[in-house]
Amino acid sequence: MYKSAVFRQSAMVPAVSEILDDLLSRAKRAGADGADAIGLDNKSIDISQRMGKLEDVERSESTAFGLRVLIGQKQAFVSASDPSADARQLLVDRAIAMAKAAPPDPWACLAPAHLLSEKLDGASLDLHDATELSETDLKILTAEAEAAALAVEGVTNSGGAGASVSHSSTYLATSKGFSGHYQSSSFALSVSAVAGTGTAMERDYDLTSARHYSDMESAEIIGRNAGERAVRRLGATRPDTGRLPVVFDPRVSRSLLGHFAQAINGATVTRGTSFLQNAMETAVFASGVEIHDDPERRRGLRSRPFDAEGVGARPLVLIEDGILKSWLLDCSTAMQLGLETTGSASRSVAGPPSPGTTNLYMGAGKISPEDLIGSLDRGVYITELIGMGVNPVTGDYSRGAAGFMIEKGKLTGAVSEMTIAGNLKDMFAKLTPANDLTFRYSINAPTLLVDGMSLAGS
Repeated sequence: MYKSAVFRQSAMVPAVSEILDDLLSRAKRAGADGADAIGLDNKSIDISQRMGKLEDVERSESTAFGLRVLIGQKQAFVSASDPSADARQLLVDRAIAMAKAAPPDPWACLAPAHLLSEKLDGASLDLHDATELSETDLKILTAEAEAAALAVEGVTNSGGAGASVSHSSTYLATSKGFSGHYQSSSFALSVSAVAGTGTAMERDYDLTSARHYSDMESAEIIGRNAGERAVRRLGATRPDTGRLPVVFDPRVSRSLLGHFAQAINGATVTRGTSFLQNAMETAVFASGVEIHDDPERRRGLRSRPFDAEGVGARPLVLIEDGILKSWLLDCSTAMQLGLETTGSASRSVAGPPSPGTTNLYMGAGKISPEDLIGSLDRGVYITELIGMGVNPVTGDYSRGAAGFMIEKGKLTGAVSEMTIAGNLKDMFAKLTPANDLTFRYSINAPTLLVDGMSLAGS
């Protein structure tokens, strides 16, 4: 299947930054007290194949605009892909009419001028690699990755391979005087492998993604990792039910940071629906644990020079020596809490800003993964989590899992069809990080040991 979507401006259309400035001017003339506008320009190619046969190719080139207008305590959001002058006026007219009809929002606001970023582009972050990959180039990558997976002894089938490349530009302008933009690129490759036959089949995967093509792991390594992981899972059994220490592989340990980020998100806190609602300046994690959000990480997958409200990006210390130090806030949630935005606003062209993370990570500990596992007489090592059984209000945690048993400090037989359960408050408090932190995703954590979780198996 071949899909193509093209919504790009012609050479006769003004640059995106000029279009945003024009939208703001039209909005002010039409009666808006304040406004901001965002523009996203993207070009991408995605392909997938399985068993050497191409399954899907998708090429997309698009430019989209979003406008937010504020009239008193009322606000509205509209978006479009047509950059023509008539379409821009229609966009403004619709936004003004919607804002006048909207209910009052006492927390509707723009970022104040004194917080706006002095960095107007992302040059220092090195987020864009101009390398162009064609469909043929991506086909070669997926073919190499799949071949490497199938070459692993014990692999009997392929779950498919996919590769993508994108080049994007993000533009933002506000009526407070901010105007900036930055370019970014993304390269990704993934493959899954199947081992065994009949009802004894097991599947696993590997992937790599980076801002720069040269930072990608090789297709051969990705394929071999996927194949070896699938074979290693053969013969999985259901473990006995009990209470055991649980070690989370870095592929899944980062999910615990995702639950933490949700709990300290300003939108969750202001609604009173976070299990960490009253935890500011208290011990949430064990002593020594550090968690950071760093939008200024060079070549980071979620790095940016400014947030979606134009506020300057800056590294945040969220957990220091186990103590909760900061929420994740945009201007609206900060106002509700009587605080100042942390520069954490994100948004699409079609919606309002809301808080989110950039490059979130837990600092490395002092013990190696081998010593962490070696310290356990019996436990379980988790490599895959299934389902989303987490209650953000209470912190109750229950998820399907697969991995390997730990016996006398060594990984032994594969296990699956089990459930691990606990409460995130208790899990965080008893968590020990290993020293193997690497940066592969937008959320990263080292191997983690959580002492004493309930395990439901046979």
